[in-house]
Amino acid sequence: MTVEDPYLWLEDVTGDEALEWVRSRNAETLDALTASERFGQLRDSIREVLDAGGRIPYVARRGTHYYNFWQDANHPRGLWRRTTLEQYRTAEPDWEILLDVDALAAAEDENWVWKGAAVLRPGHRLGLVQLSRGGADATVVREFDLDAHEFVENGYTLPEAKHRIGWIDADRVYIGTDFGPGSLTTSGYPRLVKEWRRGTPIEDAVLVAEGKPDDVAVMAYHDPTEGFERDFVRRAIDFYRTEYFERTPSGLAKLDLPEDVEVSTHREWLLVHPRSAWTVGGTEHPAGTLLAIGYEAFKSGDREFTALFTPDAHTSLDYYTWTRNHLLLATLHDVKSELRVLTPGPDGWAEAELGGAPEFGSAQIVDTEPDVDDEYLVDSSSYVQPSTLTRGVVGGDVEVLKQAPAFFDAAGIEVSQYFATSDDGTKIPYFVVRPPGAENGPTLLYGYGGFEVSLTPSYGGVVGRSWLSRGGTYVVANIRGGGEYGPEWHMQAVKENRYKAFQDFAAVARDLVARGITTKERLGIQGGSNGGLLMGVMLTRYPELFGAIVCQVPLLDLKRYHLLLAGASWMAEWGDPDVPEEWEYISKYSPYQNVSADGEYPPILFVTSTRDDRVHPGHARKMFARMREQGHDVEYFENIEGGHGAAADNEQLAFRSAVAYEFLWSKLS
Repeated sequence: MTVEDPYLWLEDVTGDEALEWVRSRNAETLDALTASERFGQLRDSIREVLDAGGRIPYVARRGTHYYNFWQDANHPRGLWRRTTLEQYRTAEPDWEILLDVDALAAAEDENWVWKGAAVLRPGHRLGLVQLSRGGADATVVREFDLDAHEFVENGYTLPEAKHRIGWIDADRVYIGTDFGPGSLTTSGYPRLVKEWRRGTPIEDAVLVAEGKPDDVAVMAYHDPTEGFERDFVRRAIDFYRTEYFERTPSGLAKLDLPEDVEVSTHREWLLVHPRSAWTVGGTEHPAGTLLAIGYEAFKSGDREFTALFTPDAHTSLDYYTWTRNHLLLATLHDVKSELRVLTPGPDGWAEAELGGAPEFGSAQIVDTEPDVDDEYLVDSSSYVQPSTLTRGVVGGDVEVLKQAPAFFDAAGIEVSQYFATSDDGTKIPYFVVRPPGAENGPTLLYGYGGFEVSLTPSYGGVVGRSWLSRGGTYVVANIRGGGEYGPEWHMQAVKENRYKAFQDFAAVARDLVARGITTKERLGIQGGSNGGLLMGVMLTRYPELFGAIVCQVPLLDLKRYHLLLAGASWMAEWGDPDVPEEWEYISKYSPYQNVSADGEYPPILFVTSTRDDRVHPGHARKMFARMREQGHDVEYFENIEGGHGAAADNEQLAFRSAVAYEFLWSKLS
């Protein structure tokens, strides 16, 4: 019997044989990369950035408090804490410590990693805290009393699983979890959502909705806004198609909307963001439009939507968020952020500018509570400008709350935007961040190109310290598959058209050389997750363009990706390898199937995590093993902890980052 894949045993994530293999590979790589004094200095320099006390403590407002999760050298696992606006305005706020994760981990002898908390509205006294062992997506859930600073005895508690849980009121939650056989989708997420009442066994929770086994997930949530209390169910059919239902006393009422729209409600409003052109009310709206209508009017049959935003060839909707009375829009104009405020009134929607985005930069509106008032926070930065956090009230003055420190000398660094021409003539934007005297020097090109994720300009202290300060040039490519120009930019490169994202990235690489920014021998590339797949394709299809590659938490075996962990949820992006006509196009670029002993490849470093329960570490393990057997220049590092981020705390993140940057610098300089 012929074994098609001799490395399947490496998919046994925590098997003794597989972990022994991991430890041996780590030792080989780390002995070579980390022995020098230069590596130690680089690692420590990165750690200084990650642990710096002057970093902005970003907050989420809940009621009268501003909540923050903070990690530094003294608190590597972190502190969950809160303060008031009056205190937050000061240079050294007086923080109320809610939960010390380091102390909890020591007391319970567990490697706890913070994964967030849902605070009950109104009242804000109770929270549902989620903790992960080693950084995995799977968490345990514990109810927490924020005033008493302790877990609630006999409160809501769940064992480790990929939960979906949220408050209805103080005595009820919506819960999706592993209820036993048949309760999860093939992607490993909840297929059932139930209402669970306090003090009752979870086995007695009442079924609210269920999806099909091959759905991605089903979830429910409660909107507690006074006067507009509603309950909704979302059935995610795949990554981009969803059915929406309102839960009413008489049952679930399906919203009459296409499956490929994003939907939200706020007070009396329903907002719809279609991913493809949609004709409604006699008007065709292009993909990426933002439409508004009264929610009750919509339920009554009205379909006269108001277009609040319409994209053009250069401008797309990045995201939107509400204050109590206003809608804030963040758009991208050739990948640079612009902010607007829209206000509904008796004569329609008024529009005005909302400043805060720097040139060649981005602006993120920080989490606030939209049912309280018209406060908003904006975090703005650029490749060379550290973050500034401002606070405003729509229609009022704006104040600077916090300013992040600079972590590298930006004097003389130039930021430019260029456009490369892809194989089909499409213009592909990319940013170049170049220090003085860096012409034809080591250059690091970063890309992602998937899931409608936009790569916008922002300050990176680690990149600055690790690369720019050493004289390296940093480049970010905004290739198709991302969301930089809206849903159509993404949809141009899914499934059978995925190759366009790869052609775009290769076009940027060639353009960098043609412009004299670097040479192919000194051009390195880096990407993770879907970007790790991108790196694998660059390795196998365009090896002549690059001098070195770092491939992080990657997907590489696309013959089996849908069978591993959450892989089935991504088939809307790449296709189903079990369908012959879809495997026909996937097989042409799947890196694991296309690497060969005869190929001439640049040196590559694979980085992954044992605790990554989203993208299976077997992808990186098997690719390394195959390439090593074929005799190629390949190195490997697997962090035993860390989840999909491949690091559980700042110490691990600094080490992992230093390994990648040292590898690239040693190959390209």
